[in-house]
Amino acid sequence: MSITMSGADWFALFMHYLSLSLLSIGGAITTAPDMHRYLVKETGWLTDPQFSASIAIAQSAPGPNVLFIALLGWNVGLNAGGLPTAFVGMLVTMTGIMIPSTTLTYLAARWGHVNRELRAVRAFKQGMAPIVIALLVSTGWILATGSNYAARNWPIWLVAIVTAMVVWRTRLHLLWLLGAGAVLGWNGWV
Repeated sequence: MSITMSGADWFALFMHYLSLSLLSIGGAITTAPDMHRYLVKETGWLTDPQFSASIAIAQSAPGPNVLFIALLGWNVGLNAGGLPTAFVGMLVTMTGIMIPSTTLTYLAARWGHVNRELRAVRAFKQGMAPIVIALLVSTGWILATGSNYAARNWPIWLVAIVTAMVVWRTRLHLLWLLGAGAVLGWNGWV
């Protein structure tokens, strides 16, 4: 597939991703239907198979969930002129999706830090702490029990509990514990 894109088209693509950034509550993947509407149906810059393959490949690769945005931009760029333009497409889509959300997060965190002594900010942080901890514990539980980690695999559970306690009670860097876990697993002890 070969398409022609002007500077105005690249700017429109950038602006579309800029607007999707603040709508992507729950991750960028939640805006995939609108991306499909825009890239496949409205502009015709991608085909249905290219769109689906971009998401499938990016989701199967290790790394952040947002990689599919880069791959969509890459494919738009490939369709618009080959390898050099593929990098332009990737840069346009990733920059567009990242700028608003990271800026908002930075400004909110900075404001929260400056106003950390306000009663409302303290209450918000104290109220969010149990929710965040519960979400982390539930995610860990789902990951642990969904992979056939039964009670008979007690060494794995023991390593996880000891690691959690060490992280909680000491200032030992987490990377040392990850390395120790890798050594235990490599030697077949867990």
